[in-house]
Amino acid sequence: MASTQELVTALKRELRVAGITYRALAARLALSESSVKRMFSRGEITLARIDSILTLLGIDFADLARGIAAAQPLPNQLTEDQERALVAERELLLVAICCQSEWSFEQILEFYALTPAAVVQRMARLDRIGVIQLRPNNRYSLRLAKGFRWRPHGPVMTYFRSKAMEDFFASGFDGEGEFLALAHGTISVPAASAFIERLQTLAEDFSRQHRADQRLDLRHRCSRTLLVAVRDWEFSAFRDLVRERPRG
Repeated sequence: MASTQELVTALKRELRVAGITYRALAARLALSESSVKRMFSRGEITLARIDSILTLLGIDFADLARGIAAAQPLPNQLTEDQERALVAERELLLVAICCQSEWSFEQILEFYALTPAAVVQRMARLDRIGVIQLRPNNRYSLRLAKGFRWRPHGPVMTYFRSKAMEDFFASGFDGEGEFLALAHGTISVPAASAFIERLQTLAEDFSRQHRADQRLDLRHRCSRTLLVAVRDWEFSAFRDLVRERPRG
């Protein structure tokens, strides 16, 4: 539930967008301008006053609540419970990943053998879970931050490691548009940080290109999965052969 301060801030934002000044609002509410200013500064607005202001703005409380929700910082991660709900059903996780990739309702139906009713049902559940905000005509907006990542040891990545990792690497990566390189070496800590930043940029470039190409017909696009990873790692088969290195 929104706090009083959030309601006040949202009302002030809506009044500003509508071009309604405190003086104009005071006249419509039969109050003095100073009373209106005091009402907003102290956050002392009754439900009746809120209803009157919403009527003046031509919106209802649901519109105001959506505006408050849209103004909140978007999460970089879901909770354990949210992720657990996603992996509990294969079709729900599929639609969640499609939505994370900003596929439209029509694109999901074009690519996957799901019925419109099945996709709508999953999108409604994603709205309840908090992944998307479902809008009229099966449109939606993501409720995830731009830098969103699945929890490193959460249910979704655990699902991926147990069910998808082996499947992903069961390839020679020698087809058109495929590439795999394994590089190992010892580099400085600053250089390692710089490589991570470049890999993050690469992943962001891939996501931006995906969004830009959504306007193209599906026939002119190819499905690609980019997996970017770097870590301090020694293959377990060689681990017992590694000499202990000096610290510091």
